Amino acid sequence: MNQLSNPLALTDPQDSSERNGSERNIGRVLLDNGKITPDDAERVLRLQKESGQRFGEAAKSLGLITEVDIQNVLATQFDYPYLQLGQGNFAPELAAAYHPFSPEVETLRAVRSQLMLHWFANGHKSLVIASINPDDGASLFASNLAVVFSQLGEKTLLVDANLRSPRQQDVFDLSARQGLSDILGGRADLNAISKVDSFVDLSVLCAGTLPPNPQELVSRSSFKDLDQNLSLNYDIILYDVPAFAIGADALAVAARAGGILLVVRKNKTRVDDIREVAEQLARYGAEVVGSVVLDF
Repeated sequence: MNQLSNPLALTDPQDSSERNGSERNIGRVLLDNGKITPDDAERVLRLQKESGQRFGEAAKSLGLITEVDIQNVLATQFDYPYLQLGQGNFAPELAAAYHPFSPEVETLRAVRSQLMLHWFANGHKSLVIASINPDDGASLFASNLAVVFSQLGEKTLLVDANLRSPRQQDVFDLSARQGLSDILGGRADLNAISKVDSFVDLSVLCAGTLPPNPQELVSRSSFKDLDQNLSLNYDIILYDVPAFAIGADALAVAARAGGILLVVRKNKTRVDDIREVAEQLARYGAEVVGSVVLDF
C-alpha cells in the first residue's frame, strides 16, 4: 500500500475549520497527534469515499480511533481546551479540563448559563463561591466553574481568598510566591496574577503569604479597591473563600463582591445552617445568587 506523499491532502470539507488562520481538518489533527498513520489515513479516505461518512466517523468504524479522540479533535478545532489525564499537572479533580463531556461538567455548564443570565448579565462581574462547612467541596467547584467560564471565552479570574487553607495554587500547579494577601498588604501588585496558558483565558490570583489576621485583611477598604481594579480587566471574577464554619471571612468578601453562590453537600449540610448564613449575608448587603447541591 502506498503512503500518502502529502498528508495535508486529508481534507474533508465537512470537517474542516479555521484555527489560527490556517486550515485544520480532522485528518490533519489526527496525524499530528499520532492517532493515525498515513497508511491509516489512506484506508479511511477509501472508506469515506465508498460510504459517504465523515473522516472521523470512517476512522472510528475502522477501529482506528475512539469517540474520545474525535471529541479531542473537535476541542482543538474550536479552541475548546480539553486535556488528557496527567497533561498540565493539574489536580485530577479538575473535571472541566479532563472530562469536559461528562454529566458532571454538563451540570457545571448549566450553572454557568444560569449565572450568566441572572447575575453577570446584570452588570455584575464578581461572585463569591462559598460553603457552610470546609469539606463541602466549594474550592474544587470554584476551580471547575472558573474553567468552564474561560471555555466560554470569558476573560476569567479565579481569586483564592482563602487566606487560611488555600487550595487553588495546588489545583492549578502554580508556584506563585505572592498573591492576594501580599497585594492587600501593599507588598505586591497585579503582576502577582498567574495566567494559566492551558485554557483559553483563565488567570488565577493565589492566596499568597498566609497572614496572621486573614479576616481583618479581607475586610480592609483596599479589598474593595482591588475588586474594582480587577473588574476593569476581567469579565468574570470568582472568589474562593473559607467556609462559614471557620470564620467571617466569607461575609467580608461577599459584602465587597455583592453576590454569593452557596455550595452545599447533600445529606451533610444542615438546612438551619444555610438559613442562618443567608440571614447574615442579607445583613451584610450581599445577595445569595443561588445554591448548588453536591453529592459525593
